[in-house]
Amino acid sequence: MKKLRAEYAEMASHGYKLNMARGVLSKAQLELTQDMLTALVTPDQCCTESGTDCRNYGLLDGIPEAKRLMADILGIQPHKVIVGGNSSLNLMYDAVARNLLFGTEDVKEPWAKQGKIKFICPVPGYDRHFAICEALGIEMINVDLLDDGPDMDAVEKLVSSDPQIKGMWCVPKYSNPTGTVYSDKVIRRIASLKPAAKDFRVFWDNAYVVHSLYGEPAKQLEILAEAEKQGNPNMIYEFASTSKISFPGSGVAVIASSPENIEEIKHRMGVQTIGHDKLNQMRHVRYFKNMDGIREHMKEHAAIIAPKFKLVTDTLKRELDGLDIARWTEPEGGYFVSLDIYIGSASRVYILMSELGVTLTPAGATFPYHLDPNDRNLRIAPTFPPIDELKIACDALCLCVRIAALERLRHHKK
Repeated sequence: MKKLRAEYAEMASHGYKLNMARGVLSKAQLELTQDMLTALVTPDQCCTESGTDCRNYGLLDGIPEAKRLMADILGIQPHKVIVGGNSSLNLMYDAVARNLLFGTEDVKEPWAKQGKIKFICPVPGYDRHFAICEALGIEMINVDLLDDGPDMDAVEKLVSSDPQIKGMWCVPKYSNPTGTVYSDKVIRRIASLKPAAKDFRVFWDNAYVVHSLYGEPAKQLEILAEAEKQGNPNMIYEFASTSKISFPGSGVAVIASSPENIEEIKHRMGVQTIGHDKLNQMRHVRYFKNMDGIREHMKEHAAIIAPKFKLVTDTLKRELDGLDIARWTEPEGGYFVSLDIYIGSASRVYILMSELGVTLTPAGATFPYHLDPNDRNLRIAPTFPPIDELKIACDALCLCVRIAALERLRHHKK
C-alpha cells in the first residue's frame, strides 16, 4: 500500500483536469461532419422532392427524405417513423409523459390515473432513462442485464403478474454501459411478452444501432416486425438519433412504432409543434445521401475511437488482470466500457479519481436512484479525451482501483 500511495501522491502533484465522464464526441469526430453546415446554400436545396420548402411550416412527422434515411438506419419502413428534433431523449420523455397524461392507443385511461406505475430497468443501464422515471414518479424495478440481454425469466414473470408494470427500458445493441448485444432469442422473448397490462410498452432505445468499433455492426432481429408477428404490434416504441453520427447538439432524432401508435403520437404532437427543424433534416439528407453514406461515415468514427477503447481494455488487462479485484467488458461497439471492481469500492474510486483531477461518471449512476447495491460498477467513457490524456486517466483509474480494493480488504480483516 505504501508504494501505491506514493504513486498516487506523484500523480496528484500534476494537477490534472481530465474528463471521461460521458459519451461525448471528441473534436476530431465533430470535424468529420463539418461540411454538413454548408450542405444547404441555394433555395432549391431547401426543398423536398415533393416541393415543400423546408424553410416554412409543415410536415409534422418529418420530410420524406429524412424519414427514408432514418428508417433505413433502423431497418424498417418509413411510414413507421416520425422524425423529430435533435434529441431522442426528448422523444422518450415525451412518450412517457404522453402516456401518463393521455393513455395509449390500446388503453385510453392515462397511466397517471391507474395508481403507482412501474418500469423494468435492466442493470447496469443508462442513467438518463432512470432519471426520466424518477422525475415523473415512476417506480423502477431492477432486472439483471446478462451477456445476451435482460434476464428474461425475471422479465416475463414480472410483466405477466403485475398490471402496474407499464414499461421497460432497453438499449438492444452495444448497450450502455456494458456493450451488450441482445441475442435474437432474447428479442423474440421480448416481442412475445404477455403483459398483465394491455398498455405495457417497451422503450427500445436503439442509440448505437450503427456504432460498431470493428467492422460491420452486429445483426439483430428487427423488433417492430417481430412484435407484430407475435401479435404485439403496438407494444414497442423505438428511438434513435444521429447524435453520435453527426452533431450531438444538432442531430436528428426519431421515434418509430406501429402505424396505429404513430397516428396517436402525431395527434398529440400536433398540439406541441407545427413541425420540427426541417432544414436540419434536409442538411443530413444532402450530406449523407443514403445508408451507404452513413456506413462510410461510421467507419471514420470507428477509426478515431476504436484505438481509445483498445487503450482502455489493454491498460485494464496489464494492470488488473489476475488480481481478482476487477472485471470489465470489451465491447464491439457503442460508447462505454463497464467496469466492475471490488465490492463496496466504486464510490471510493470515484472520490480518489476526483482528487486526482479525473472526472468519471459518478458511482451508482448505472442503477436506478443511483443505488448500486454492491457499490462496484463504474462506467468508463473513452471517446472524448485525446489519447495521451486518456492514457493518464486509465493509469490513474487502475491505481485507484487497487488502492480502494486494498482499503476494503484491510477493513474486512479488522
